[in-house]
Amino acid sequence: MSTSTDASAPTAARYRSFAQVEARGMSATYEAWAAGVATDASTLALIDELPPPKRQPNLVFSAARLLGAPSGAYPEFAEWLAEHWSEVREVALTHATQTNEAARCALHLPLLGGIEGPIALLEVGASAGLCLYPDRYSYRYAGHQQLDPVDGPSTVVLDCTLRGDAPVPVPTAMPEVVWRAGIDLHPLDVRSPADVDWLEALVWPEHDDRRVRLRAAAEIAARRPPLLVSGDLNERVAALAASAPSDATLVVFHTAVLMYLDVSGRDDFARQVAALPGHWLSVEGRSVVGGIRVRDDVPNDGSDLVLALDGVQQAWAQPHGRALTWTPNP
Repeated sequence: MSTSTDASAPTAARYRSFAQVEARGMSATYEAWAAGVATDASTLALIDELPPPKRQPNLVFSAARLLGAPSGAYPEFAEWLAEHWSEVREVALTHATQTNEAARCALHLPLLGGIEGPIALLEVGASAGLCLYPDRYSYRYAGHQQLDPVDGPSTVVLDCTLRGDAPVPVPTAMPEVVWRAGIDLHPLDVRSPADVDWLEALVWPEHDDRRVRLRAAAEIAARRPPLLVSGDLNERVAALAASAPSDATLVVFHTAVLMYLDVSGRDDFARQVAALPGHWLSVEGRSVVGGIRVRDDVPNDGSDLVLALDGVQQAWAQPHGRALTWTPNP
C-alpha cells in the first residue's frame, strides 16, 4: 500500500509520500501542494478533522478543485482551502477517489488480446465503467500500427509507450466483448453531469489530455451504459460473475483498487476470483496482491504498478496507462 492511501499513517507522512512518489514528475501542482501540506500545521489540522480514510491527498485536492480551488502555488491554495474548508470537507465526506482513466485499457488490451473470446468483462472498483469499453477505443502503441474498433477509428485514441527490450504482445485485432459489468461502492453514472464533473475533478491539474479523453469516453459509454452494481466487491463478485454468459470467457479485472482493502479483504478477494472460471487480470501496487512474484529484475519506475494475469506478473505498468514494460517469464 502507498503511504498516501494508508489510513493508519500520520497525515503529514501521507502528503509527503504523495509529493515524492505519486505526484513527482506527474503533476507539479500536486507535488507542490502535497509538499506544502506536509509541513503546514494549520492545513494539517483542518485535514485531520476528516476520518482517516478521507484524508487521502487525491481526495482532498480533488474536492477542492471541484469547488474551484486555484491551481497556483501552495500559499495561494492553502489560503483558499482555509476559507472554503467547510465546503471541501463536505465534498470529501460524500465522495470517494473513483478515478476512471480510460487510458488504462492500453494496459489491459495486450492480455485481453491473448484470451480466447468472446469475452465477458467484470470490473471491480469500476467507478463509471469507462474501462469496460476496451474494444470501443483506438490504440497507438509505439512502433505499431494504430488499432481501431471494428467499425472504424474511435473518438478516444490511447497512446502507450513500450519500454524495455522485451516485445509486448500488441494484438492486431480487437477482442470481442459481449458482456460488461462492474461493481463499485458508489457507482457513477456517465449520463449524470454531476458525476462526470466529479470524474473530471479527479484528473490532475496539468493533464488536459486526460480531461478531453474522459469526456469523449463518457460519451461512448453513455450510448450503451454498462451494468454497474453497488456494493462491496467481496460480497458481490461471485453472484455477478455467475450472471455472465456461459458461452463467453469471463475476465475479472481491476486497476489500483485492492490497495483500499485491508490484507484479509485482499486475501478473500483473491480466493474468490481464483475459484471462478476464466481469468483474473490485476493492475496493482507491487506489494498489494499476495503471491505474485514481483519482477524487480526488470527495470521499472517507483510508481509503476504490477500488471498480472492469473497471479503471474506480465508487465510493469504506468498507473495512468501511458507506458508498459513487459516482463517475460525467466
